[in-house]
Amino acid sequence: MLCWGFHKEYGVREEGMRHMTQDIDIAKICELANIKLTAEEQAAFQESLGAIVGYVQKIAEVDVSGIEPTVHGRLVTNVFRDDTQEQSLDREIFLMNAPQRVDNEFKVPRIVE
Repeated sequence: MLCWGFHKEYGVREEGMRHMTQDIDIAKICELANIKLTAEEQAAFQESLGAIVGYVQKIAEVDVSGIEPTVHGRLVTNVFRDDTQEQSLDREIFLMNAPQRVDNEFKVPRIVE
């Protein structure tokens, strides 16, 4: 069953949820997603989707003025090193374990026809 009870768990009022779901065309969503649902499953999906939309609208009511938008929950900075040329390992060491090789390269099976 597709109903998870979001509206009860997160305190979204059922009457508000029903109003929001009236505009959602579940049959069209199923058609676009190529999903076949019974009428009972569509009704349950309608209720669940409405609860999700209601919860998102509840989040949208939170006053976030003065809070700078972020991409990540923690302060993240890139750590770059100098791009310097260094000595690498000998190619022959890497190729020793190759199941098959052609000259100085790994031979791999073709995956695209």
